[in-house]
Order: sequence, then structure tokens, then C-alpha cells
Amino acid sequence: MSVFHRAIRSIGTAALAVTPLALPAAAAPAAIAAPLVNAPMQHTHGSQPLFLHSHGTHATTSSTNWGGYAAHGSTYTSVSASWVQPSVNCSAGDGYSSFWVGLDGYASNSVEQTGTEADCSGGVAYYSSWYEMYPAYPVNYSNTVRPGDHFTATVSYLGSNKYQLVLKNTTRGWTKTTSKTQSGLSRASAEIIAEAPYSNGVLPLADFGKVNFTGSTVNGSALGNTTYDSIDIVDSSGTTQASTSSLSGGTSFSITWKSLN
Repeated sequence: MSVFHRAIRSIGTAALAVTPLALPAAAAPAAIAAPLVNAPMQHTHGSQPLFLHSHGTHATTSSTNWGGYAAHGSTYTSVSASWVQPSVNCSAGDGYSSFWVGLDGYASNSVEQTGTEADCSGGVAYYSSWYEMYPAYPVNYSNTVRPGDHFTATVSYLGSNKYQLVLKNTTRGWTKTTSKTQSGLSRASAEIIAEAPYSNGVLPLADFGKVNFTGSTVNGSALGNTTYDSIDIVDSSGTTQASTSSLSGGTSFSITWKSLN
């Protein structure tokens, strides 16, 4: 699990090791010491999930960077969910968070994903949106993102190595649809995630309060009908950073930042 699935949030293709984060000030935080990335799910013990509680085909596990739900054990062709963009509280200092749906990344080194960002840098909150097809660098959308905006995201496999990533901001009336072709992807998981990004280690998770995901579907059916794991974010000492609720109606859940746990 050493390959990072969401690489530099910068424009262009400069080398990961030497290029600082450099994005428009209106869309992303000021530069940090090294490129801002998001890793594949980092399990807390080795390369396999740590099952804390198991209920048949469903389990709870922990990660240092992912929170949410991951369907696994099959091959997946689509994942979709809606959420309201959280507002980050920057009084605690710099922090970073992303909210997305995607295929792969739970137990593989690829990811096909689209979502939004909510970061704090220098006491200022920054909000943005993006898509990524690893190993290509992520691409940021220039469209306005604000707290309270309603988003729906869908990632679909269309066959013949073709993928479609759709992000809709129904509050502001814009939709971004991206079509990509990439071979060799396993599509071994489908996930709906809040994430703490990475830069020389997992970064502090921004205080986003609570994010609510609704309408969560996998392969066109309710998330609750799949074999899935619930994931909590913990730090290296095992302290909870964000907790994931149980599923409601098989399609809805929330992820709560640590101060509200």
C-alpha cells in the first residue's frame, strides 16, 4: 500500500519529489512543505484490514487516512453518492480534508475518483473540486465550491477500458463530466470516503464537523446490499480522528470529526 493514488494538486506534470503545491489561491491552500497527495487506504496494521467488529459480510476497520465505506469482494462498475460540502473550522490551525466517491484504492494501487476539498491553511478556508485517474495527476476544476453546496458524484466503468467521472453541484448548477480510457484496473472495490491527505505523512485532518452522505449506491444497488467495511480514521497512536456511523436505509451515513465524537 505504498503507492499514492491522488498525486499533486498542481497544474502540470512536474516531478512529485521536488514540486511544491501550487494552485490558484481562490481554489486551494497556500503551499505546504511538500506536494499534497492522498494515499490509498492505509490500514492500521499491515496490508490487510484490522477487523474490530464483524457482522457476517460487514466489518469495521480503521485507517490513518480514510473514513467511510468500502464495498469489496467483487468487481465493480459504478459508485454514486451525494453530500453537502462541509464548512471547515480553521481556528485549530492548518488541516486538510477531501470527500469523494471512487473505484479501487481499498486493496489496490489504482483509483478512479472525483470529489471536493475543504482545507485550512494560514487560518483561511479553501474549497475546491477535482477528479483523478491514477497514475495521472489529479485535475482541479475551476468551478466555485462553497460550504453548503449540494454535490452528487458518480464514477462508472463503461466497458472497453472506458471510465466516466461525473461531479454535479446542484446548488450552483454546474456539472463536470470527464471520460477517460485506462487499461489494467482491477475495479476491486467501490468506496465513499472522507480522507486526510498526505504530504510526508498523513496531514492533520481539517475540522469539517460532520459530513452526511446520502443515496449511496454500488453497481446500481444500495451500498447496504454489498459486502462492505465501515472505516474510522485513527492517528498513529490509535486515537480516533473521525468516526463513521452505521448505515441508515442502506444508503445514508455520516462521518464525524474527532471533536464531535
